[in-house]
Amino acid sequence: MPGLLDLLTEDYQSGEALAQRLKVSRQAVSKKAKKLLAEGFPVEMSRKGYRIRPGTPLPHLFHPPGRLGRPYRYLGRVGSTQDVLRAWAEEGAEEGALVLAEVQERGRGRRGRPWESRPGESLTFSLLLRPTLPLSSMGLLPLLAGLALWRAVGVGGIKWPNDLLAPDGRKLAGVLLEAKAEGEEVAYVLLGVGANVDWAPEGAAALREFSPLSRREVLSGFLLHLESLLPLLESPETLLSLYREASYTLGRRVRVQTPKGVVEGVAEAILPDGSLQVEGVRIGAGEVALVSPLRTGESDP
Repeated sequence: MPGLLDLLTEDYQSGEALAQRLKVSRQAVSKKAKKLLAEGFPVEMSRKGYRIRPGTPLPHLFHPPGRLGRPYRYLGRVGSTQDVLRAWAEEGAEEGALVLAEVQERGRGRRGRPWESRPGESLTFSLLLRPTLPLSSMGLLPLLAGLALWRAVGVGGIKWPNDLLAPDGRKLAGVLLEAKAEGEEVAYVLLGVGANVDWAPEGAAALREFSPLSRREVLSGFLLHLESLLPLLESPETLLSLYREASYTLGRRVRVQTPKGVVEGVAEAILPDGSLQVEGVRIGAGEVALVSPLRTGESDP
C-alpha cells in the first residue's frame, strides 16, 4: 500500500482527498506529513492542502534519461549518501545505482570538509560506477565528472579538478570521488555530488541566482551528460580538450596546498593523466588540498 510520500505531487491535494486514497483520517494525514517533515522531506502544507516542493526528484516524479540513475533510493535524513551507497555497492548494486538524500548529517567534501545543505533547496546525491579502468586512468574521472556537472548547470566554470564555480567565482557545486580497488583494477567508484540550487551557505553561490533550473533538472542533466562523456575515458585528449574550454584555472596564477607543501605559480596545463601543471610542477588530483586563484602581487593571507 502506498504511503503519503508516494502520493504527493507538485500540485496541492486536499487532506480529505489524500485521506480517502490512504484509507485513513485527515488527522492521520496531517500526522504523517509532519513526520515526513521531521525526517527531512520537503513536504509543504497550507490551507490548499499538501504537496512536495516543486523540483523535488521523488521516485515517481523523476525519470532518469538513460541507464544511470537506476535503481534509485530517495531518502530523507542520512549520515552520508556516500556511506549509504558504499554499503549498497558491497551488497552488489549494479552500475548506475543512485542515492539521493534531503539531509546529510555527516555530508563531506574533499579532504573531509563538511558540506552544508538544506532539504528541498540543495542537491546531494551519490552515484555508483563500475568502470573497467586501470588505477592509472582514475585521474581523468574527477575531471569528467566536473565537466558533466558544468554542462548540466550551464553557467560558470570548473576549478581544477572538479569544483564548479559561479561566473563571479563563488562555489556552486562540488564532486567527491571515492574508489575501491582490487589489485590494479577499479572495483567501483562512488561519485558524490553536492550542488547549491535554491540556497547556498555564506560565501557560496546558489544556482537560482543565475538559472531557473530545478533540482530535478540538474540531476537529470548531470546523469545524461555523464553517460555521454564516459566513453571519452578511452579518448583522453578529446576529454581534456572539452575540459579546457570549461576551466577557470588554466592560465591563472594559483596557490595549491598539497601534503608536501604549497605550490604557487601559473596553472599551465592539464596533463594526459588529469594532473595539473603549475610552472613545471605536476600535481595529481589526489594530492591537492586546495586550489586558490591569485591576483598579481597577492601574498599569502
